[in-house]
Formats: sequence, structure tokens, C-alpha cells
Amino acid sequence: MATKINKSKQQSLTSDIISSIETKLGEAGEATKKMKKSIEKSAEKLAKKLSKLMAKDEKKKAKPAKDTQKKAQKEATKAKKNAAKAEKNAKRAVNKKTQKPVVVAPVATEATPETKTSPTVSSPKPSPAKPASGPKAAPAKPATPKPASPASTPPVSETPAEKA
Repeated sequence: MATKINKSKQQSLTSDIISSIETKLGEAGEATKKMKKSIEKSAEKLAKKLSKLMAKDEKKKAKPAKDTQKKAQKEATKAKKNAAKAEKNAKRAVNKKTQKPVVVAPVATEATPETKTSPTVSSPKPSPAKPASGPKAAPAKPATPKPASPASTPPVSETPAEKA
């Protein structure tokens, strides 16, 4: 899917790669025909890859330009729509001013006292005690507090200041 421009770029890149590699090899010694062929093949592969990468970069650079064009187009259409809406709203406002204003009298409502019914609160019923695991035990007797006897209360002693 390479275009003519890409092919020509690829060929020029290939020749540049080949010439640079051959000059380096020329310094080291003479290159054989096999070496030259392998250099050409690898240079062509490398040139293909590089040209693809360069094409991708060019597309990426062109993409923001397209995006800005699309954005400008969208903004232009929005501006047209907004202008049309503004005209429509202006016409409505003029029509409302020219028509006789209709006065709507507020309807008086009777104030009815609100009665709130509070829900009856029932005391929570104690749940029956769960039996302990193990052997059955006899039901426990509730402990009743004994009234304090007057003899068990210590006598109130008078302080020396109260005696005087």
C-alpha cells in the first residue's frame, strides 16, 4: 500500500544506508559480493521499517490540523444554532410584551391546623432467656432486694459544733 512518494523515499533511504555501510566496510577491508547482497537486503528491510515509521509521524502531525478544522466547523454550526435560538427568543419576548399581560390572582388557601399523631411507644418486652447448652438447669430464682432494717443503719452522730 505504499504510494509513489513513499517508495521514492524508501529507495533513497536504502541507497543512503548502503553507501554508509559500504564506506565503513571499505575502511576495514574489501567487501565480497555476498556481503554486498546481504547489506542491500538488510538495508531494504530497514528502509521499509523506517519509511513506515516516518509515514506514521507525518499522519500524526497532520491529524491535529484536521482536528482543529473539525472543531472550528462544530463551533461554527453551534454559533449558527445559537443565533437562531436567540432570534427566536427575541421574537417571543417581543410577542409577550405586545400581548396583554394576564394577571393571575393567587388563590387563598385556608390554613388548616396540622395534627400530628405520635406513634404509641410500647415498652420493649423482654425476650425469654435462652437455655444454656449442656445439662438442663433449673430456672433461676430472681434476686429480690431485702429492705434495709433500722438496726443495720448506723446512728447519726452529732458533731461538736452542732452540740453547742
